[in-house]
Amino acid sequence: MVPLNRQILLAARPVGFPKETDFRLVDSSLPDLAPGQFLVRSIFLSVDPYMRGRMNDRKSYAEPVGIDEVMVGGVVGEVIESQHEKFGVGKLVVGMFGWQEYAISDGTEVRIVDTGSAPISTALGVLGMPGLTAYCGFLDICQPKEGETVVVSGAAGAVGSVVGQIAKLKGCQVVGVAGSDAKVAHLVDDLGFDAALNYKSTDDYYGKLRELCPEGIDCYFDNVGGPISDAAFALINRFARIAICGQISQYNAQKLEQGPRLLWKLIEKQAKVEGFLVFQYVSQFREAMQQLSEWVDSGKLKYRERIVDGLENAPRAFLEMLQGENIGKQLVKISEAP
Repeated sequence: MVPLNRQILLAARPVGFPKETDFRLVDSSLPDLAPGQFLVRSIFLSVDPYMRGRMNDRKSYAEPVGIDEVMVGGVVGEVIESQHEKFGVGKLVVGMFGWQEYAISDGTEVRIVDTGSAPISTALGVLGMPGLTAYCGFLDICQPKEGETVVVSGAAGAVGSVVGQIAKLKGCQVVGVAGSDAKVAHLVDDLGFDAALNYKSTDDYYGKLRELCPEGIDCYFDNVGGPISDAAFALINRFARIAICGQISQYNAQKLEQGPRLLWKLIEKQAKVEGFLVFQYVSQFREAMQQLSEWVDSGKLKYRERIVDGLENAPRAFLEMLQGENIGKQLVKISEAP
């Protein structure tokens, strides 16, 4: 057993946008393993938008992180000691082990990593929860058809970038919304989107989306909410499908914004809007992972990662992700891969 475990705890509940002082780095001791448990050495930590909601003192889709508790988060790591017959020493595993260097688990909601020829970091990105979120949510709710127009907000992030590429594989016209010219170039030049909008370069989201989607919007995959989604709603076609995955533009708001009330558009266009959580698709994960892996191995599905070194820098990486500084998946490297 290792003598000390570095952990990052939630030190305070954020008011508005989080600060680095809302977190605290501590050293703690590790107990001995009990029968049926194993010890994981963390290699990569995922930082994701949903974590902002877990910092609030209210339950939404999951329990909040308590003050002075380890921050929640997905980790890929190596089993270094084990009293569990399935998770032997040397196995690479993914689980919600949190913001810490080591974790003890009994195997609940832990899976053994098999990324094929892809780096193990992809088990937290394109071949992990973001990839599954994109695949299951987009295909189930939006049900894209060849020739349709698909708009993706937060398109340069870990989920949005996969959604857009899947839409292209299904024969759709794809328009992404992102927050910089570099992200726009990445979407069009690297990922094959037909067009993309830098929302920071215009105030006329409706006018720009109408220009890029002259035949309207058939599918909208929403990661951000707010005025961008208001503009997309106003352009939906008859029988459009809208998947609500995230509302990152609202996560740090201290009071709800007043926006256009456009639900009447769903009546006019006989359209559907549906929110989802990836965990409702657990029964489809095996099939989804097989297809995602095939696309990655063949080069049909591309990905990018932004990696920050050191557990102590996880708060900064998290804040930078919320500010949109990442292209693709934001990760924290905690230790070297075996």
